[in-house]
Amino acid sequence: MRKPPVHISFINAFRGVILMIKTERSFQIEFVAFLINIFLIFYLKLNYIDTALILISSLAVLSAEVFNTAIEKICDFIHPNFDKRIGFIKDISAGAVILMVAAAVIIGILVYWKYIFN
Repeated sequence: MRKPPVHISFINAFRGVILMIKTERSFQIEFVAFLINIFLIFYLKLNYIDTALILISSLAVLSAEVFNTAIEKICDFIHPNFDKRIGFIKDISAGAVILMVAAAVIIGILVYWKYIFN
């Protein structure tokens, strides 16, 4: 199969992000948190390193959610009926997201603490 032109690949990728925003509640919540972080970066005038830490952790959470959703959709497609093994796979995938969220919250506390309480 021939690969599409690069600009079409980018369009498809952005379509995937838009689909996540439109259809996935967890992604919507995490995306709002990302937007709040963007606001706080400018409002609190974070330095470059702190900005990078916040952006990397926020985007890592969003990426983890995308992978989680993809795994869940594949599992539902392959085996639409309830199966403990599929449930186990979905739980592990969701566990990866919650670990990334915990890391992002810890990073957020460590970064924002000095801007808010100084």
